[in-house]
Amino acid sequence: MAQTTLHLRSETKYLERRTPLTPTTTKTLIDSGYVINVEKSTGRVFRDEEYKAAGANLVPEGTWPSAPKDHIIVGLKELPQDDAPLKHDHIQFGHCYKGQENWDGYLSRFARGGGVLYDIEFLTDPSGRRVAAFGYYAGFAGAAVALVAWAHQLTNPKTPLPSLIPSNYPSQSDLENAIKDALLKAIPLNASQPPRVIVIGALGRCGTGAVDCCLAAGVPASSILRWDMAETAPGGPFSEIAASDIFINCIYLSQPIPPFVTTESLSKSGRKLRVISDVSCDPGDPNNPVPLYHGYSTFIKPTLPVDLSGDGPDLTMISIDHLPSLVAREASEHFSSLLLPSLKALNRRDQEGVWVRAEKVFRDKVNELPKSN
Repeated sequence: MAQTTLHLRSETKYLERRTPLTPTTTKTLIDSGYVINVEKSTGRVFRDEEYKAAGANLVPEGTWPSAPKDHIIVGLKELPQDDAPLKHDHIQFGHCYKGQENWDGYLSRFARGGGVLYDIEFLTDPSGRRVAAFGYYAGFAGAAVALVAWAHQLTNPKTPLPSLIPSNYPSQSDLENAIKDALLKAIPLNASQPPRVIVIGALGRCGTGAVDCCLAAGVPASSILRWDMAETAPGGPFSEIAASDIFINCIYLSQPIPPFVTTESLSKSGRKLRVISDVSCDPGDPNNPVPLYHGYSTFIKPTLPVDLSGDGPDLTMISIDHLPSLVAREASEHFSSLLLPSLKALNRRDQEGVWVRAEKVFRDKVNELPKSN
């Protein structure tokens, strides 16, 4: 049997430092008989030399389009906007299966080029559960930014939160220390009380990460309100959110639900809420239960103002769609280890369940393309 070659491309999204293949998983795949080509990258959290030491072949950045057609292109985020047909099979988060903006244009590139999109979000086990997700570290990072934003509001009123550059936090412990420092300055300005945080979706991977971050930063467990499906079953809006200092939304949106908050619910007298971190980050979804914004924030501009009436403090929204880049090394190691068993089965992807299921989703979505595509 011919060896299967994986080509790890360099990410093009600004400040995206994560990778689905780490040097550790690269070595395991090479030991299992795969050939791994890794594009050189100065933005990736792992150094090129680490991949070379693991046995990978280093290739120039951006060379994946000219790779042989049978090479599988591995990446994390979607490709830059373009109209060029895609001839390769790709493993990535495509963000084009839920009616997102330009979903049809993106998906049609595969249809026209003969390639297949194995969307990582739709790599599932027989029960439908995702085999790999960044959920835990998305929640962790979302809580981290929220805590820093809350502290900044108190120590620097009316001043936007400055840029958060992921490379300033080489490790998770560095990030935790930065949060602790920020809270240490802010809590005395809050009547010496820690922030009251409500986490919705607290029992899932994402919510667990958010709660763990709050605890690691020194927020007492008694100040963390942990909600999940049982608490939200009656339907929102919920006054408990307005009464908290920070709201972290960690649900996986799979069906329409009543909104957790509205402009009206947060404009009532007595609101304490200062920061919302929408880790779920579905601004374009008409069923988004946090319908207060329409775009993304970024690490360069981490918060967006929310326009409200009433007597409450300024409210800011965090809607960064690649939060785990803030803890890129730990997040990548965790994610890649979860993805590894499926990657080891790529050489029989025409019969291995996880890949067969992902290709079926791709084919079904291609069939939904407008005829003009």
